[in-house]
Amino acid sequence: MTPADANDKPTLLLLDGHSLAFRAFYALPAANFSTTGGQHTNAVYGFLGMFLGLMDNEHPTHVAAAFDLSGPTFREEKFPEYKAQRPAPPQEFRGQVDLIREALQTLGIATLDYEAHEADDVIASLATQAQQAGMRTLICTGDRDSLQLVSQDVTVLYTLKGVSDLHRFTPEAVEEKYGVAPAAYPDLAALRGDTSDNMPGVPGVGPKTAQKWINEYGSLQGVIDHIDEFKGKVGTSLREHIDEVTLAREITEMVRDLQLVDSLEDLRPKPVDAGQTLQFFERLQFGSNLRNRAFRIMGVEYEDTTVRPITVDTPDRGKLASWLSKNLGHRPKGTTAPGPAAVWVAGEQLAIVGGENHGVLLDLADLAEKDEAAVRHWLADPGSPKWMHDAKSSAHQLHAQGLHLDGVEHDTAIAAYLLRPDLRTGELADVLQRYAGRDLPGNASPLDCAQAVAELAGILAAELNNNELAELYFDLELPLTMILARMETAGIAVDREALEDLSSDYGAKIDEEVNAARQEVDRPKLNLGSTKQLQEVLFEDLDLPKTKKTKTGYSTAAGELEKLAAHTDHPFLRHLMAHREYQKMKTTIDGLIEAIAEDGRIHTTFNQRGAATGRLSSVEPNLQNIPVRTDAGRRIREAFKVGEGYETLLTADYSQIEMRVMAHLSEDAGLIEAYTRGEDLHNFVGSRVFDVPVDAVTPELRRRVKALSYGLVYGLSAFGLSQQLKISGGEAKRIMENYFERFGGVKRYLDKVVEQAREDGYTHTLYGRRRYLPELTSGNRVARENAERAALNAPIQGTAADIIKLAMIRVDRSLREAGLKTRVLLQVHDELVLEVAPGELERAKELLVEQMDNAASLRVPLDVSAGDGTNWDLAAH
Repeated sequence: MTPADANDKPTLLLLDGHSLAFRAFYALPAANFSTTGGQHTNAVYGFLGMFLGLMDNEHPTHVAAAFDLSGPTFREEKFPEYKAQRPAPPQEFRGQVDLIREALQTLGIATLDYEAHEADDVIASLATQAQQAGMRTLICTGDRDSLQLVSQDVTVLYTLKGVSDLHRFTPEAVEEKYGVAPAAYPDLAALRGDTSDNMPGVPGVGPKTAQKWINEYGSLQGVIDHIDEFKGKVGTSLREHIDEVTLAREITEMVRDLQLVDSLEDLRPKPVDAGQTLQFFERLQFGSNLRNRAFRIMGVEYEDTTVRPITVDTPDRGKLASWLSKNLGHRPKGTTAPGPAAVWVAGEQLAIVGGENHGVLLDLADLAEKDEAAVRHWLADPGSPKWMHDAKSSAHQLHAQGLHLDGVEHDTAIAAYLLRPDLRTGELADVLQRYAGRDLPGNASPLDCAQAVAELAGILAAELNNNELAELYFDLELPLTMILARMETAGIAVDREALEDLSSDYGAKIDEEVNAARQEVDRPKLNLGSTKQLQEVLFEDLDLPKTKKTKTGYSTAAGELEKLAAHTDHPFLRHLMAHREYQKMKTTIDGLIEAIAEDGRIHTTFNQRGAATGRLSSVEPNLQNIPVRTDAGRRIREAFKVGEGYETLLTADYSQIEMRVMAHLSEDAGLIEAYTRGEDLHNFVGSRVFDVPVDAVTPELRRRVKALSYGLVYGLSAFGLSQQLKISGGEAKRIMENYFERFGGVKRYLDKVVEQAREDGYTHTLYGRRRYLPELTSGNRVARENAERAALNAPIQGTAADIIKLAMIRVDRSLREAGLKTRVLLQVHDELVLEVAPGELERAKELLVEQMDNAASLRVPLDVSAGDGTNWDLAAH
């Protein structure tokens, strides 16, 4: 039976919850589906995709999902070995069934279970009840035991591969596939055995023999009634195992009379709450595609919040200035400042919506001279407020056409990021749906987009106020946007030849290590990039100790090889690891070479909305992954140089900014004393922890306490410390106990910050930046522990990020106010890189250090170091 010939019968769709969850889990890679808090979601995503496909294709009138409960069932009481061979679920699967149930309930679908019974019994009981009520039933499962339920009104949709390939089992399809009627399938399974349920069956009896017996004698009972007639080994085997077969048949039989609902009408999908559903999808950080599909299929409708139509004006050529004056005139309530305008840039198209919802769409490549002058002046005017979404991207589009952007009063992308920094979707359509409750049309025009920005600006401003984020938004993140745009436009000059020479050097080093490794194992064609060949060499040819087992064999990951090298010190491993390090550096260098633009400069992109902690990241290329203290890193930095028309590079950074933030937030007297007295922090802490004079703290003791101090910020455990320092667990525990005994403020703070975050649902920085951590209350231990580590780290790392951002704003403003041409080029972690105009070094350095030093007021002093030179390495300090 297909959906098309279902006649007018009501249709009940039954989902085998755990079975489908496991299918979905193995169909999608867990590594690709997880929240920022560490909760894996691949099973949830795959399950929902399959469920929505069924809803869309089958159009059921009634739906229910059946789930197993933890704890023994009546089958296990009868047969303790029942399913005993099944391994424990993978760690990544933990917690996902609960999320699947929550997802279904959010979408108005009933989820059912029954104590001491399995989902099979729930399904069988509901299917029986539906059949008696004259309904047709569809059962979606990966368990063949459900085939016993198949009839003219009951169809099993059996999952074959992944979550999309289903085999439709009607009575005819069951007989064709297994050679018996559906009702006899449990007889067949009992005789031949079922490894998935740990049912051995009769040794020597396969599917064909079992089919023949059942068709000849009618059923398993018929076989038993004639058991003495079976000759030879197979007859002996049958008689010897008939008790196990009988038990297997009894256990395979589904219970069909459980009382689960008062009426099947209880299984009609309930109306879906759009807001609650949206929150669920956002919490799991699913993209808009799955969410929109769910809303469409489940009939979710938003409250009609469609704004009134835009009045589209077409000013006469040369009259744009008049239109801007009229529609972007004074703000209401008698203020003299011009009114705001929502702006959307799409290549050469510029949409402006302002005034009484009047809009104009301009072709920047085809403007009259007077109109071009008017829009140029208006865009660059800091006193003309603009509301935008991703203003930095728009600034670059305008810059490509020779236009300058200033006066950005709202950036709805930044506002949405501050409100929910853990979400990965910040496109206009996503934000509009999240906060305004309406969809952006699929064919939205630039004017539609500008109108959406105008609508969102007001909504998000109120949300920022309600969440005490307005100051962070207006005083820090919003001003930073245009600074980053200018930095990206400026780029930094690079010596291409120096990078190419360095790439060649590393290419030669790679070749040397490849040849040495091949000679070491006498394999002249060994490919060091082949996992399979490395596994053969390491664990077969060299017979080294086995590493962690993976799906493709023993692991050759960097961490595993480091442990192996430490344990064996085999020369082949040294060559292999050196090869990987050199290859990594060459890849970095080649990426830099490819990124050099026509102007001889590298223009990285600073991602302001990438990290939940508030830190900036650098991409295309990533300038934050260049080593600082290695020879390779210094040689790369040598290639970054002062550009034409400028005199030198100037750099400055904060010393131990995160530890200073830790001292401030924890109010620990010991840490505050060390910084106030200007002591070397790690020597000071080492003397206290190891109970020795400061001048007796050896480099090794200093290394240990430094690893602990920074590790605590990331939730380091005694075990983790022992692994990192390669010391015993007991010694690591004693070091940690001594630290907490002498720096009790740190211990109190670390304990308090997690508990407070668990209570609030989020952490916050000194400046109010929030990071939401719903996984703090998760039943999944891995996700919960990840969230706890994030709760320890986010306030410290986030506050440090806020401070360097404030410093950037202060430095940029002071340079402009002083009339200097020196400009900020890069922010790399806690370091700023400036390009200094001729004759401005002394003043620029003075302003740089002063503004960075005064960017924050902590209980301990900030420490800023500065240096200058004609390249980035020489400018180090």
